[in-house]
Amino acid sequence: MNTEELNRALVALIEKKAELHTLKYDDARYDDVEEALHDLEDDFNDEYGDFLETALDKVHTDLKSDTDVLLPTAYLPSTPGSTPSPKEGVWVDSEKYPGKEARITLVPNPVRIMLTVGKQVQQELWKA
Repeated sequence: MNTEELNRALVALIEKKAELHTLKYDDARYDDVEEALHDLEDDFNDEYGDFLETALDKVHTDLKSDTDVLLPTAYLPSTPGSTPSPKEGVWVDSEKYPGKEARITLVPNPVRIMLTVGKQVQQELWKA
C-alpha cells in the first residue's frame, strides 16, 4: 500500500467535503461540487476500501464494539486537520468506554484512525 498516495487521496476528499459544506444549496456550484465529492468517495472506496475496512474492523474489535463497520468514507472529518472534533466521525458503542460518546475518525497527515471520547480522550488507534 502506497501510504503517500492514500494520504493525498484522503486530503483531496476531505477538502472537497469541506468545500461542499461552505456552499448553500442554491449556489450554482453546489450540484457540481457534490457530484465531484461523490466521485471522489467512490474512487477512494474502490481503491482503498478493502485495506481500510480491514483496519477499521480491527479497531472495532479492539474496542469491543458491536457497531457495524461502515465504508471508510463514513469516518471522514468535515474539515481538514489532524485533530477531529468530538462530534466528527462515526459513533461506536464500546465496552471500553461504557456510557460515553465514542467516535472513530479517519484522518490524514499521516493516515490514521483516531478515537475521540468527549473532550477528554483522543487516541490514535491505527496508523497506515
